[in-house]
Amino acid sequence: MALFAVLQTTFLLTLLPLRTYQSEVLSEPLPLTPESLKVSINSTKQCLHLQWTVHNLDYHQELKMVFQIQISRFKASNVIWMGNYSTTVKRNQVLHWSWESELPLECAIHFVRMRTMVDDARIPAPRFWSNWSSWEKADAQNSLGDHPLYVFPKDKLVEEGSDVTICYISRNHQDNISCYLEDELTYGKQLDQNVWAFKLKNVSFHRKTGTNFYCKGQGVPEGVVLFVSKVLEEPKDFSCETRDLKTVTCTWDPGSDTGLIQLPSYTLFESFSGKKTLCKHRNRCDWQVTQDSQEVYNFTLVAENYFRKRSVSILFNLIHGVHPLAPYNLFPKSVSATNATMSWKVSSIGHNSALLCQLQLLGEGKVIQQHNISVRVNGEYLLSELKPDTEYVARVHCAYADHFWKWSELISQNFTTAEAAPSEAPDVWRDVTFVSGHPTVTLFWKPLSKVHTNGKILFYNVVVENLDEPSSLEVLSVPAPANSTKVTLNRSSYQIYVTAHNSVGPSPASAVAISGHPENENVEEGRVNGTEDGFHMSWKPQSRNATGYVVEWCDDPQNLPCVLQWKNLGPTNTGTVISSDAFRPGVRYDFRIYEISAKGMAHLLEKKAGYLKELAPSYNPEVATINLTSHSFTLSWKDYSTESQTGFIQGYYVYLKSKTGEKCHREFEKTVLPDNSVGCKYTIDNPDQKTFVVKDLQPESVYEFFVTPYTSAGEGPLDDFTKVTTPDDYSHILTHIILPMIFCVLVVTITCYLKSQWLKDKCYPDIPDPYKSSVLSLIKFKENPHITIMNVNDCVPDAIEVVNKPEGSKIQFIGTRKSPTETKGTKPVYLDLLPTEKNYSGPGPCICFENFTYNQAASDLGYCGHFPVTPQAPHCQLGPLTSPENLLKTLEQNYMNSLGEIPAGEANLNYVSQLASPMSGDKESPPANPPEPALCSEYKMQMAIPLGLASPAPSKNSSLSSTALLDPSEHCH
Repeated sequence: MALFAVLQTTFLLTLLPLRTYQSEVLSEPLPLTPESLKVSINSTKQCLHLQWTVHNLDYHQELKMVFQIQISRFKASNVIWMGNYSTTVKRNQVLHWSWESELPLECAIHFVRMRTMVDDARIPAPRFWSNWSSWEKADAQNSLGDHPLYVFPKDKLVEEGSDVTICYISRNHQDNISCYLEDELTYGKQLDQNVWAFKLKNVSFHRKTGTNFYCKGQGVPEGVVLFVSKVLEEPKDFSCETRDLKTVTCTWDPGSDTGLIQLPSYTLFESFSGKKTLCKHRNRCDWQVTQDSQEVYNFTLVAENYFRKRSVSILFNLIHGVHPLAPYNLFPKSVSATNATMSWKVSSIGHNSALLCQLQLLGEGKVIQQHNISVRVNGEYLLSELKPDTEYVARVHCAYADHFWKWSELISQNFTTAEAAPSEAPDVWRDVTFVSGHPTVTLFWKPLSKVHTNGKILFYNVVVENLDEPSSLEVLSVPAPANSTKVTLNRSSYQIYVTAHNSVGPSPASAVAISGHPENENVEEGRVNGTEDGFHMSWKPQSRNATGYVVEWCDDPQNLPCVLQWKNLGPTNTGTVISSDAFRPGVRYDFRIYEISAKGMAHLLEKKAGYLKELAPSYNPEVATINLTSHSFTLSWKDYSTESQTGFIQGYYVYLKSKTGEKCHREFEKTVLPDNSVGCKYTIDNPDQKTFVVKDLQPESVYEFFVTPYTSAGEGPLDDFTKVTTPDDYSHILTHIILPMIFCVLVVTITCYLKSQWLKDKCYPDIPDPYKSSVLSLIKFKENPHITIMNVNDCVPDAIEVVNKPEGSKIQFIGTRKSPTETKGTKPVYLDLLPTEKNYSGPGPCICFENFTYNQAASDLGYCGHFPVTPQAPHCQLGPLTSPENLLKTLEQNYMNSLGEIPAGEANLNYVSQLASPMSGDKESPPANPPEPALCSEYKMQMAIPLGLASPAPSKNSSLSSTALLDPSEHCH
């Protein structure tokens, strides 16, 4: 019973607090109004900070409560935000809450109030809100001065891509204010009478120094600077490693810079140990390994800035993340021409830990050997199969042998092997020319490649051996880097050896055989087409015993002297591709293919010419026009070289245009020229034809022609046409007749001018001086002291000489002259003018003086006087002609009548003076008793009598007939 009493008492004591609690829960809750509400402003963060307490709670009570907060702007009734804040509240506990405003707090007055409601599960429903607290005013404008314009917020820090609200306060309501974001006009919204707000959306980063926003009115502009931060990125490539098992180094890529002066902070946490460390670098952090033998680490890297946090984690095993330090002291211990021993050192990792080192050998930038060696402290390895006089690079890196993580950094060392004698004979060729029957050989050799020189080539030895005199050797030393030399030989056969020498010794020798006789150059030339790869050529062997072939050419044949190039080929090759970086389109290349005999002699096998790529001709021939006639002309361009062109000349185009627009001639075709003019075109398909005859032309017409060559790539450039004018049909007369006549006249004129004095003396000598006449000597012979020079006035002629000429001779009119040859052998006929005395009945002597100026021929023949006539032909019978007037009339009438009867060329007139020499007469039958001259008192007028008035020519046996014309008023004494 006692036990039961104890249990009952215990149960009742337990129920008593429960009943008491139940009575409290079921009781009606009292409203708990917030008290002591205070509002403060944080301008830097643009926040309203609220502080309040709840006093009506019991000391032992702790309730979960909800506070409803209202915030108004400009006036209490203008509620702009309302929200709830839940927390657990104790009696007299000071509560805090902050609200961030989008609008800068300096631009508006804010009002805050709140009420509360118990939100505790111990309080039964329904629940009731308390009364609102009184409005608390937050006015940041109280601290502003009297400046006319303010812009807020100051030095705002925002994240790129967010929205920002900027406002300005103007004290002057009538001021017209404009605002700009980076000089771009921005439009805002008016919030109050003197407040405007501007909402900038999705702001972007401009520069680290910030983005400018300013407003200006009539006064000084005001503005703010927005500091825009780029979004903090999550660290990338986060990893950790150890180099000596004492320090763990974690690295990462921080990403793009945020653009703020204040950099983000990085903190490294290790979750197993609960330790952390603040990183000193933005991409690396060191963690010290303790001696507690911790092998696995769980690292978390946290990046944080003003706006956000980023984190990344990694699980790291210390033994599996060993990255050894780089080896050191790498150097060649010994070097020969073909071997080198390399040595290096490593840093140890722990006790008895080995490293795996890799030795690499590089030649010409490529790895040519690679060897792995296990090393604890010092490493060494022998490199073999190296090339003499070659520069190599040896490099080494190492890794942890137990658990490979990564190689250490590489270290490298350069070295050069020693020299050796050249390992290959020079590639030698020759060019043979004959001077006065003796060959002059120019030897060429190509420099040995670096692989075969085995050192620096110092000189070349050239040994000339006369095969006809084996004991005769000539040695020439040619210093490097020369690659040719000349040797003059006689007509014997020779073997020439060329060796290259370096500091160690000579190379194998190259041999060239030279014949003392000229080569056969009479080989037909073929053509070879070029491609992008070069010139593909082939040939036919002539001998089965050929030891090889050589193809030679010039890389730049347009620049002389030619730099000879050649290619050696084996005896089984009958074709090759010749390529060179120097080959250019539009250049003609000539190739010569030689066959090498068993004795080493080179024989010309073939010639080939080709272009890597044919081009259109670069220039046109200079065309000459010859053989111009009225219906044709010939074009000639014989000096035009076809081998210097940019392609194989296949022929020529002859273009012809006519001013009159004639149809195209035969064999021409109508074509449109590049200048859109119409012309005629003739195609010459023979490149060796360099003349062309243009036929079937019109006289006195203008034609234009143009000649251009063409290749497989096209024709030559379009030059100016040349004009040619065909002459008329009679122009050849001017050329073949008139021009020679003019030339002859010029020659005669020049000759006459040079021989003028001689012609004057021969053809028209000076008139004789009467005082020097031979007649005076005759007069003196008669010893007549009264004789004087006769006056020619009032004298009539006493004789006229008429000279009959043979048939066919020309008429010689008054004033003309005859050469002596034309008058030789002609016998003159005289008309004697006798004294006119009435009683004159017989012949009487009368002296006749002939003027030699007018009758040179008569004087030469000696006919001067008249002779006695027979009685049957009276000398002085006049008939009816007795007066001078009748005489003149009769002479004139008979003269005019005789002109029609006498043929041309049968008459000649000679003037005969009144006196005749005593010796005058016919030289063939001179008179036996020449009469004495009958002197006239004076000269009478001389007259010219045509041949028609003269008597017929006397017969061979008769004397000259005479006709006497007598005037009664004149007589002879």
